[in-house]
Amino acid sequence: MKFVVHEHHATHLHYDFRLEIAGVLKSWAIPKGPSMNPAEKRLAVMVEDHPLEYGDFEGIIPQGHYGAGQVLIWDSGEFQPEGEQETALKKGRLSFSLDGKKLKGGFSLTLMKVRGTGKEWLLIKNKDSFAKEDWKIEEDLTPARKKKLIEKIPPCETS
Repeated sequence: MKFVVHEHHATHLHYDFRLEIAGVLKSWAIPKGPSMNPAEKRLAVMVEDHPLEYGDFEGIIPQGHYGAGQVLIWDSGEFQPEGEQETALKKGRLSFSLDGKKLKGGFSLTLMKVRGTGKEWLLIKNKDSFAKEDWKIEEDLTPARKKKLIEKIPPCETS
């Protein structure tokens, strides 16, 4: 199964974290992006599912459409769940490992049940051999050259 993290330059820069589960990409918007530092718990707001084909999308969502702005693949790779993922999602705790270019090792998504809308989760990096306490997302942003190239990509088709 695959995962993808989109760097989404909409109204505010955020990251769309997507896991292939049950034939769709289950998706969370992460305002500060994922982290390889286990001490940094990142808010991940569950959003609508996306079709699997969206995992390969890079382009521009036109102004006037939901999510307008540039979308780049920040990371992608293989996703390996621990246990049955649909049951884990219903219980509010999904554990998995990632094998991407930037994100590697164990992670968990945990539903925050204390307050909120019921869509707020925390993305947490496990303490493992891939963890990096001094990791900074700014050092792993998509290269500026690629950001300039995306201006040449046509807007996505919307219905």
